[in-house]
Amino acid sequence: MSKVDRRVLKSREAIKNAVLELMSEKTFDEITIQDIADRANVNRGTIYLHYTDKFDLLDKLIEEHIEEMRNIAAWACELDWIEATRIFFEYFESHYLFFSTMLASKGAPSFRSRFLEYLIGSFRSELHKEGTKDQRIDEDVMLRFIGTAYVGVVEWWITTGMPYSPAVMAEQVGLLLERHF
Repeated sequence: MSKVDRRVLKSREAIKNAVLELMSEKTFDEITIQDIADRANVNRGTIYLHYTDKFDLLDKLIEEHIEEMRNIAAWACELDWIEATRIFFEYFESHYLFFSTMLASKGAPSFRSRFLEYLIGSFRSELHKEGTKDQRIDEDVMLRFIGTAYVGVVEWWITTGMPYSPAVMAEQVGLLLERHF
């Protein structure tokens, strides 16, 4: 695989940050490619070199974070629930602008549903590895319940300004997850 020019990486990063900043100020529908170009200090053509349109940009930005969470999960699944959860909350904290924008903004409802589906898939893998503690609970109901609760806790934590450290959140959420897996 060829090495990507640093200028290209810098432009892509500026574009991604620009769209996130703009989404924290106005709805996604109100944002234009020109707005993004102006904020990123690039030409409109530069955006079109990397993305088809603003929807493609948003989709790729979301997929980038979902993929990073998959990568984290690939090795974090060997850890106990608290330690694995700590790594995720540290990731959420270090990408605060992205998560606060995606979870607080009504302009990206697709992120919340993609985040939930990613979590359900991850929890399903863990469930199949470890088995259900309570056979009376339907697997799909349990996974939807746990996934929705997890998204809700992350959303609350981010939108309230992260009132607890990632370590505290990991301990609390990790203990809850241990009870179900």
